[in-house]
Parts: sequence; C-alpha cells; structure tokens
Amino acid sequence: MPSGPDGFVRHPRYLEEFGRARGLLLGNPRRWRVVYHYDGDGVAGASCALRALARLGYPAQATALVHVERERIATLLKATEGPVLVTDTGASWLDLFAQHPHPVIVLDHHSYPGVPDPPPLPDHVAFVNPLDWGVDGMSEMCASTLTWLFSVFLDPANWDNAVWGLSGAIHDRQHVGGFRGLNATLVDEAIRRSFIARRRGLPLLGSTIGEALGRSVDPFVRGLSGQVGDAEAYLRQLSIDPGRAPTDLTPEEVDRLSRGLKERLERAGVLPDFVSMIDTERWFVPSLGLDAEEVSNLQNSAGREGIPGVGVAMALGDPAAVERARAAETEWRSGVLRGLRRIEEGGVHSMSSLRWFESPETPLAGTQAGLAMNYLLAPDIPVFVFSEEASAPTKVSSRGLTRQVERGLDLASVCRNAAASVGGEGGGHRVASGATIPAGTRDRFLEAANRELAQQLGTRGGTA
Repeated sequence: MPSGPDGFVRHPRYLEEFGRARGLLLGNPRRWRVVYHYDGDGVAGASCALRALARLGYPAQATALVHVERERIATLLKATEGPVLVTDTGASWLDLFAQHPHPVIVLDHHSYPGVPDPPPLPDHVAFVNPLDWGVDGMSEMCASTLTWLFSVFLDPANWDNAVWGLSGAIHDRQHVGGFRGLNATLVDEAIRRSFIARRRGLPLLGSTIGEALGRSVDPFVRGLSGQVGDAEAYLRQLSIDPGRAPTDLTPEEVDRLSRGLKERLERAGVLPDFVSMIDTERWFVPSLGLDAEEVSNLQNSAGREGIPGVGVAMALGDPAAVERARAAETEWRSGVLRGLRRIEEGGVHSMSSLRWFESPETPLAGTQAGLAMNYLLAPDIPVFVFSEEASAPTKVSSRGLTRQVERGLDLASVCRNAAASVGGEGGGHRVASGATIPAGTRDRFLEAANRELAQQLGTRGGTA
C-alpha cells in the first residue's frame, strides 16, 4: 500500500499546521502569489509550490526575495490583492502577515523568537515550521522538503516533486553524512516510488574529469580547485587521462582518485564528515538524467546569478531553462572559486571567537563562507562574511559547523542580537545565519557578535 504523510510525525502540531494550511489553500481557488528566497532552497521550494498549484489549476505569480527585509515584505504585501504562499522565509515577519487581508501560508524552517511556540495568529494565516513539531530545520528538514511534503498533503500525485525537494536539501547541505529524520523518510519514499535512485560516485561534475576537478568547489581541494592545469597534472600523476568524462572512469580509477583526494583533504585538516563526501552515497534523477547535486547547483546558481525564475522554470518543464541555468552555473562556480582562492592565498581576519572576511560577490558570499568553513578554515570558531556597497546597507552571512552547535553555537541568535544592537536585523539557523546592518556599523556588529559567541562557545571575549 502506498504510504501517506499523516503518520510521519507523532506530534499534534504536525497535522494541525498542515491541516490549517491545506484548508486555506484548497478553500481559496484563486490566483496566489508565491514568495520565495532566491537561494537554492527557496527556488526549489517555489518549484514544489508552483507545480502543486498548477496541478490544482490555480493561477500563480512567483516573486523572489534577494534581501529579506521587513520593509520589502510590507511593501510586497501591500501590493498583493490576494492570497500569498511564502516558502523559505517569513518566520520573522508573522506580525506583517497577520495584517494582510487575504489568506497567507508560511512554510519556513528558520528559527523565530519564541520557538517552538509561535505567536497567536488569525484564522487566515497558517504558519508551518518543523521546529514546532520537534523536527530540526537545520538538519532534518529544509524549506523545499517542507513544501514538497505540504504538496503531498494537497495531492499524493505531488510525490513527483521529489527531485525539487531533494534539490533544496542538497543546497542546504542536509545530505552531508546522509539524510536524517523526516528528510530521510521522504527520500526513502521517493526512492520506493522510483523518482530518485541511490548510487555511489565521485562528487565531480563536468565534461572532463580534469575540468571537473579543477573547477570543483565542493569539495574545494587546496592546490587543485581553481587551477585546472594543476588538477590535470595531478590526474596524470595518478595515471588518469584528464580528458576523459568522469562517468567513463573505471572502478579502479575511481578508487585511486578517491583515495588520493581523501589524503589531500586530510592533510589539509578537513574534518572527516567532509572528507567522506568524496565517495559517499549520491542520488540520481532518472526523469532528468542528472545527478541530484547537479540539479541543485543549476537551481541555486540561477538564483544567485539574478535569474531565480529560470531555476523555477526548470521544474515547470521549460526546455530552454536548463541551458540558461547551465550558463548561470558557470558564472556562479567562477565567482565562488574566486572567493575561495582569495581565502586560500590571503587568509581571513580573526577575533577571539570568530573569523571574518569581505566579499564583493554579494550573492555568493554565504556560499563562499560555508565552503571556506568546511575546507579552508580551522573548525573551532565560525566565520562571517561582509558585502558592502557604498552607503547601501551591509549584507552579512555567517557559517559554522555542527560540532560548534554541539558546543553551544547559535548563529541565529548572534546575528539577530548583534544586528539589532546597530539598528539592523538578522536571523536564520544555529549553524548558518545572516543579517542586514547599516553602512559603517561593521566593527560594532563584530564586537557584539564576538561577545555573544564568547559566551556561547566559552572562548575568551575581546578582539584578538
């Protein structure tokens, strides 16, 4: 018998929240505005939502948010004369949604003040957040898997949103070490239904193995990533032709390359969790003929390169969207590599409880910070990245590691409080968060963040 989602979580709020959201959507068969964050998880979440709305025959308008700010949300709601579905953002602006005169559904996995007890909301607002039912939104469910699950509550036919749910989860790195919790339940069901397939292989994507290794960002391999010539020379040392396609390597060659890359990462001090990604389980999408990580990169890069609608159009079946996304992925990868190479060569700034650097590639800064944390920086304290443009507000992204969270790290709290101390706003997850702060306030933000991190991590406060 095909399984359904009703029994996946044994918490009363689980069915209560999904039931409220389902009732609002099915009770309002009209044009919906879908609001989503422009990163890979948000694009994938919007893909699930728009496919589900199309299946119901509902017209929809999709709007991506690049900088999630209170004023922008308020302006957008004022301009919307109808119901709104929000994915991968919104947890911090529930009071604004309560003022909207039309139905609002918020599907978000980020923390909010008072979690796990959301504030009272009027009947026309449904807030669905896995944190409310004991599911970790940092590691066990992201916005796209949440929206995929919601779409299955609407219609079991939406199990075919599996690839897009998986796309966002991979972007949010919830696959590292294997999917866990509710994500794992969803993935197992998608595999059972043949929407995705498990397979093992190297995380190197490209037309040739030399190009794939030389332009690899995840993993980022010191001395090879961003240096195609050196990567090709390394492959020749292993008696592997760099001009061959990655899929054409023999099992023995794959094993030889895997061992060599693991050794390089281990010598560089990379943690075992990320070293193991070299030959861990991967997921293949039969309907697209693509590795799921490639799908994730295409959707995310479309968003990061300023064309998030192209990432959504992929999911809606636009045949031209994939090629446009591939061109965006090339630019995205080049920008990420530039940032990582700057860190590899020049390092970062340090304080007692955090590290920080600057990035002119604003949409890519968070990705650069996360990959630097995984492959280039010591794993003891988190890293912050700042993107500044003249007198415009400064954008901040921060990234940590699970082992830091186990020591007490909560970057959502740090970004929220440090930003508030300088007249800005912030929030997110314990391991990854962001903020927007007024121009010229970076140093005060850093001092406030460093103080709170010293308390969380037990490090010595003050500037190093």
